[in-house]
Amino acid sequence: MTSEVTNLIIALRDGTMSVEEVAQRFRNRSWPRSTAQPPTTYLELAARAQEDPEPDIPGSFDEVTAAFYRGEIADTDYEVLAQAMAESKRAEDRRRPEESSDSA
Repeated sequence: MTSEVTNLIIALRDGTMSVEEVAQRFRNRSWPRSTAQPPTTYLELAARAQEDPEPDIPGSFDEVTAAFYRGEIADTDYEVLAQAMAESKRAEDRRRPEESSDSA
């Protein structure tokens, strides 16, 4: 089963979409967030370093990073897509306080 992100990577790789088209789709989508709380002390950080990494989340930017490491995405394209994903998350973060104040 493929995700939207995988399909966009394939479209970028085969030339049916430009990097700017894929980046715009990245800006307009919601990205899954990690549920793990960041470590707050050195001991927690050390303990976390000994744990296995979390598995990749389907439909997340993990898929883009994996494609980059496989050599399927150029450095410059990866940077554009990472910026687009970050813009999407920042926009979502700005909307969250508005949504919670609307429901109050």
